[in-house]
Amino acid sequence: MMRVLEFLVALVIVIVLGVVAAVVMPGSGHVDRSLVVGKDIRQVYDVLNNFRRLPDYSVLRSYDPHVEFKFSGQAYGAGSELSWNSTDPKVGNGELTIASATPDFDKIDSNTKKASIVWNLDNDWRGMDKHFTLDLERQGSRGQLTNILWSYDVDYGWNLVNRFANLYIHGDPDAFIQFGLNNLQNVLAAIPNVDYSQLIPYVQQTQPTPVLLVPTSFALKDGLDGLDDATNKAVALIQASAKKLGVNVTGPRIIFTTNYGDQTDTFDVALPIDSSTLTVAGQSVQLTAPTPAALDASGAPAEASSATDAASAAAALAPGSRDRFARLVVDSNVRATLAFGGAALKGVWNGTYVGVRPTREMLKAYSQTHGYKFDDVVNRSYDILVTPEVKDAGGNITTYSKFEIYLPVTDAPAKTPEQEAGLQPPAPDTGSTPASASTAPAAAGTAPAPASTAAAPAAAASVSH
Repeated sequence: MMRVLEFLVALVIVIVLGVVAAVVMPGSGHVDRSLVVGKDIRQVYDVLNNFRRLPDYSVLRSYDPHVEFKFSGQAYGAGSELSWNSTDPKVGNGELTIASATPDFDKIDSNTKKASIVWNLDNDWRGMDKHFTLDLERQGSRGQLTNILWSYDVDYGWNLVNRFANLYIHGDPDAFIQFGLNNLQNVLAAIPNVDYSQLIPYVQQTQPTPVLLVPTSFALKDGLDGLDDATNKAVALIQASAKKLGVNVTGPRIIFTTNYGDQTDTFDVALPIDSSTLTVAGQSVQLTAPTPAALDASGAPAEASSATDAASAAAALAPGSRDRFARLVVDSNVRATLAFGGAALKGVWNGTYVGVRPTREMLKAYSQTHGYKFDDVVNRSYDILVTPEVKDAGGNITTYSKFEIYLPVTDAPAKTPEQEAGLQPPAPDTGSTPASASTAPAAAGTAPAPASTAAAPAAAASVSH
């Protein structure tokens, strides 16, 4: 009996000591880790202000490669949600929700020094009001670096059992942050260092459109004059073919980017037409979308491996046949195919053609930070000359060209954040983009950063897509 009594007394003492220890323990927990990355604060902010890239850098997939993620709520910003399910007890089930992001995305520019994003967490970790805070601060002599301070906070209240969980805050919560930071750095490193803070892109649903096109190239040493000459020759060929086919051209010229070379750029010049059924070599042919099946590892057209192969390829290019991309051969130079179809991220550039390529790179970087998928080999980016430039009698540009640049994307929301907010590009007469004789033309050898961007989707109606 005495031993039983001694055991009960000892048990009471242990319980009392445990209660006292729990009472004196803090009622909340905090852990943080930081990392400096070589990225502009806007890019880091965009990656963290949506969850579409989180599976790429989260520790959860490292624990369980088969973990299932589900996106819901808003595509970007406050209200974005990500839930996960796993049979691995270390991963379990949980949900993250973006509670706030300050400042608003459209307020972040080269003068922004700090930003903060809060993620609410709901999982089986002990405690209440669990949340991650991601504080961003611009650093570096030129502001080209961003310090990411990722912290985790939890309230244990007066739940004495939960308070003991503070002893293990350097376990799963700490690992979630540290692993996430390390992998986030890798994700950010794959995104080009492009400043797209002035870009206002829109997601536009495009429709399959019949086009006639001519594969074209020009030497970079010839500059914009060489590009204009190559493009004009291709357009003339297409217009002549359209006349022979008895179809009408329905919109401005389109350029599909094929390959950027060190000395030569290759591209397809196209014009939309009003019929998807053509009569070629006495046969009525229904146009179909091109296929990338004949691309080599670099994304360029596969070349004939021998003289015999080359002769066979040339013979196969008879009118009415299909080329290596399954495009209809109208004649030795002109092809016909269905273009577009599906979602595309669109931006607008007002100026010379030199600015089209930087705008395209902005769209790609924007897609990567927002989690929109694209494959520029399978679905080529393209640009449409909406309004050609105007010159006076002396050859001076009085009104610059307007180009719409498109990047086909998948897994994208119906609208970009800019679209949701109703943001519009600055008007040409604001001086932010060259538009009149009072604004000096951009030099042909320079690549100005686009300052104006996407107009409303209806602006491309004349292009029939």
